[in-house]
Amino acid sequence: MKAVYLIFLALLATTAFSQSATKTEVQPDGSVTFRLSASNARDVQLMCDGLKTTAMQKDSQDVWSFTAKPLAPDYYAYAFLVDGLRVMDLSNPEIKYNLFGCESEVHVPGPASLPWELNDVPHGVVHAHIYKSAAAGDERSYYVYTPPGYQASDSSRSYPTLYLLHGYSDDSTAWWSIGRVNIILDNLIARGEVKPMVVVMPLGYGTMDIIKAGPAHVHDPELQRRNLEGFTASLLKEVMPRVESAYRVSKDRNARAIAGVSMGGGESLKVGLNNLDLFAWIGAFSAGDLSADFPAQFPHLDAKAAGKLRLLWMSCGTSDHLVNSNRAFVQWLKTKDVPHDWPEVPGAHGWQVWRRNLAAFAPLLFR
Repeated sequence: MKAVYLIFLALLATTAFSQSATKTEVQPDGSVTFRLSASNARDVQLMCDGLKTTAMQKDSQDVWSFTAKPLAPDYYAYAFLVDGLRVMDLSNPEIKYNLFGCESEVHVPGPASLPWELNDVPHGVVHAHIYKSAAAGDERSYYVYTPPGYQASDSSRSYPTLYLLHGYSDDSTAWWSIGRVNIILDNLIARGEVKPMVVVMPLGYGTMDIIKAGPAHVHDPELQRRNLEGFTASLLKEVMPRVESAYRVSKDRNARAIAGVSMGGGESLKVGLNNLDLFAWIGAFSAGDLSADFPAQFPHLDAKAAGKLRLLWMSCGTSDHLVNSNRAFVQWLKTKDVPHDWPEVPGAHGWQVWRRNLAAFAPLLFR
């Protein structure tokens, strides 16, 4: 029996060693060791946010690894390229979901002052909703964040609303599962930097054909037109009435904001600036789908119409492939005497920029 017990302990130790030796690990200094057990692979490369695609090295235990230099505190999506095949890290349960392919995610923790870090503060609630959309012809979801204290607050109190839109290839879960909007707002509300608000996160497609067609056809003019028209109808005629019926939110335009990233940034501009009777606060982070024909996209936007704006806030990373089209739109706004804020920030097209954009934008709302 003693021999059996010792063998059992040895097996446990071997298993524990094997698991720890093949897991991706974050070191105290912020460096990250990525590992993959792949005995038959001939070539393994790492693809990670903020890093160049890098060859990994295999050890005598058939474990491939690469240690990245210390990374700034944040969340990083990554995947492995194994003999040309893109694969996730099966030893890591943290996933960055995407309609065109999921990736693994690693968290490099930072100080509690970072808005996306989980802190011991009162937390809001994210509510899931599903409905049949006549505008889009499908069943779709939207999510609603209610701030801390919403349930216990005076039933006569109404809250301002931010409609927050995701980008192309993401879905309605993106802003809370990847963007950490609920954590960011929990922290900023606890610090007194943000007014408590309800955040609505709808599905940003007016037709799922734009996803079925794939990225190669995302700029097709007819598909873009159908997508925008369907999305606008689903948001204004379906999601907004449902939210304003089910939640204690104000119907005053001065208490409504709309913002988004990438495709959703373009949608927030087109829906918001063309419906200033509904929205007074507009934000766009790395706005996509901005054609050079701005007058056609914003036919009624001039200084008089812009007088209804409480805030038009746009931002883009200086390494973003959309920065030039955003800069061109900002220059056009100047010719129309439309007031706006345009902080350019370091970074590329991704959530590491957009989380910071939200943390900068939200404190400006509903003041």
